[in-house]
Amino acid sequence: MIRSLHRGAALACAAFLSMSLSLTLTLAACGGSDDPPQPQLTLAGALDHPGAPTLSDIQAQPPITQTVSFTSGTGSQTHTYTGASLWGVLSNAGIQVDAARKNDVLNRYVLATGSDGYKTVFTLGEINPDFGNRPSIVAYAETIGGASAALTTDGPFRVTAPGDVKGGRYVSNLVKLDVRASASTVAASGGGVSTQLVVSGVVQRPGTYDLAALQALPAVTRTVGTATYTGVSLYDFLNTTVGVVTNPAVKNDSLGLYVVATGSDGYKAAFSLGELDPGFGNQPDLIAYAQNGAPLTTTGFARIVVPNDIKAGRYVSNLIAIEVFAAAP
Repeated sequence: MIRSLHRGAALACAAFLSMSLSLTLTLAACGGSDDPPQPQLTLAGALDHPGAPTLSDIQAQPPITQTVSFTSGTGSQTHTYTGASLWGVLSNAGIQVDAARKNDVLNRYVLATGSDGYKTVFTLGEINPDFGNRPSIVAYAETIGGASAALTTDGPFRVTAPGDVKGGRYVSNLVKLDVRASASTVAASGGGVSTQLVVSGVVQRPGTYDLAALQALPAVTRTVGTATYTGVSLYDFLNTTVGVVTNPAVKNDSLGLYVVATGSDGYKAAFSLGELDPGFGNQPDLIAYAQNGAPLTTTGFARIVVPNDIKAGRYVSNLIAIEVFAAAP
């Protein structure tokens, strides 16, 4: 009788240990109930593989370390960040494009959003290594005192904007990257040489501009290779001539705006207002109406010129329209 009780107890104990081991292995396979959840970054919009990569997923991509300097409300700052290429993160998620449209990627943007709702736009042409080649990264670590450590108050993720004068496009506590096609609705006008352009969207003074109207504005010149272009600063045209509409109640609201230039054949290229603004990206893009002292011919009465781009994909010839939009997820 006593032996039977001992045997029963032993069997019960063995069964309990077996259940405990099974539960332990199951929890371990699932990451363990005691493991803290990893930070995640939401990837959304026009992507083949939207989702929420974890910190480990981002760290698994080729690391880039960059030292950047910019000014903010507290003065001049210099940081050394480590992270993954913003272009690489989006490319790995499969950027969707319309294969029937030439360089359709140039008509798309990514809206970066922080945990406090702060937003800024980067166009895909701006960060594409073949065009604007601005090497923004999704930073997850910073080197301080010679040692690299995870981001704290600015993290766990922060997008960078190397070369920007001010730090407005360094979105701290980054939680979402949303890729979208532009909202442009302008259709091709049949191709051929353009004679005027129409400005529309979130501007105070929409209207139509021909060669004489552009020539009446303050002229600037830009030299690209052997060509010297004369025209109007694209940023000054937007900011002063037509007047971009912003909401003063929203911090750096202009950084959530973008511009789309359309040619007579329907070809489109987008620019973030942040990349053009002298206080941020400070890119010297212009609406050109002359080259080497002579009027433009086959490229239309006006052409967008982007001096610092590697390839000329955003040089929109036979310009017929400029539209300004607020980015929306």
